[in-house]
Amino acid sequence: MFTKPQRTEKIIQFGEGGFLRGFVDWIVQLTNENSDFDASVVVVQPIDKGMCAELEKQNCVYTHIMRGIKDGENIVDKKIIDVISRTVEPYKDWDAYLKLAENPDFRFVVSNTTESGIAFNIEDLPENAPAVTFPAKVTLLMYKRYKLGLGGFIFLPCELIDKNGTTLKKYIIDYAKLWNFGDDFIDWIEKENIFCNTLVDRIVTGYPKGEDLNLGYEDNMVNTSELFLLWVIEGPGEICKEFPFDKANLNIIVTDELERYRTRKVRILNGAHTSMIPYAMLEGIETVGDCMDDENMSSFVKKCVYEEIIPTLDLPEAELKDYADNVFERFCNPYIRHLCASISLNSVSKFKVRVLPSILEYIKRKGEMPQNLITSFAKLIEFYKTDMPNDDAKVMEFMKNSDVKTILANKELWGENLSFLADAVEAKMN
Repeated sequence: MFTKPQRTEKIIQFGEGGFLRGFVDWIVQLTNENSDFDASVVVVQPIDKGMCAELEKQNCVYTHIMRGIKDGENIVDKKIIDVISRTVEPYKDWDAYLKLAENPDFRFVVSNTTESGIAFNIEDLPENAPAVTFPAKVTLLMYKRYKLGLGGFIFLPCELIDKNGTTLKKYIIDYAKLWNFGDDFIDWIEKENIFCNTLVDRIVTGYPKGEDLNLGYEDNMVNTSELFLLWVIEGPGEICKEFPFDKANLNIIVTDELERYRTRKVRILNGAHTSMIPYAMLEGIETVGDCMDDENMSSFVKKCVYEEIIPTLDLPEAELKDYADNVFERFCNPYIRHLCASISLNSVSKFKVRVLPSILEYIKRKGEMPQNLITSFAKLIEFYKTDMPNDDAKVMEFMKNSDVKTILANKELWGENLSFLADAVEAKMN
């Protein structure tokens, strides 16, 4: 019989899905084990339907399994996560949710309410509680806390949007104004709370359906992920004094400049995917793992990254190469079957954000064309001449029926006229 430790409730967590349980809750577990943090998490179910009831059936205890390749070896690591003290469902018990404001020990608010979760809805009103949007729910919790004369929170949102903390703060203040909560409350939001922008990076694969995990016990909430973890937090270094994750020897970076890390991820990790996938699909390759097993494709994408993308970035070269090494180990993870077709969704807009900046910066710095990335551009265009793309209908029709020069001259697609690349791209076409 497992006995769950009793710890101080310090963290309010909006979201009970696999990602937060395999990311933040796992981090809290290791921080507790390696420091005097002694923290537990109260999970708030941000929407009407969710998994809080299933968590409660297991006393909010579950197994998290990390699987992948590290230094060439297959690694499987199992850990029981016992940091969630309880759950709250606002749609069933709004008063229990608002009561969280009364606990002065709560200091951190973490969230993953999907990319659409941090939103503003002018129809959200206090009397309509529970409020629809996540920021509206938070505003009402903060207003009660303010009225009680208690301190604010440190927000660590994990939603995959740019400037997630800044955006959350803006919408909370927008609600405070909409609801006429007063200038003093807005002043309290500004002075007593810290809203951090964050960047999260870990593939959490959730419940492993159909697998025999040989746990030796029943666990209907078992969760799985890759080994890799990165959490970049843009905020004051003093955060570590209150949440001592630095004691757990984890890949968590507190910085005053998150953007360069976002650029690193977008250009190397996402850029590797996007420069490779159209080419791979033209070659009939089905998954990212298959790409890594294919000698030609693996060589191609590594040349893109190490020879042409990394030279365009401003972080230390050793750090960039180490990150790229981790990316390719992750691509080789035998426990993750990442379909090329699923990554290929909206490849044109992805190429504009993830690969084109590397091409343009390489030309700027080197005075010559990055031959492998130019090849990837050519393969992108060839890919859109087939029936395989999954994109906006107008984009697919234009790409399929236009010549290379016309495609590259389209400012709407690329943000500028790229006609000067036409000869180089056409030279790489079949």
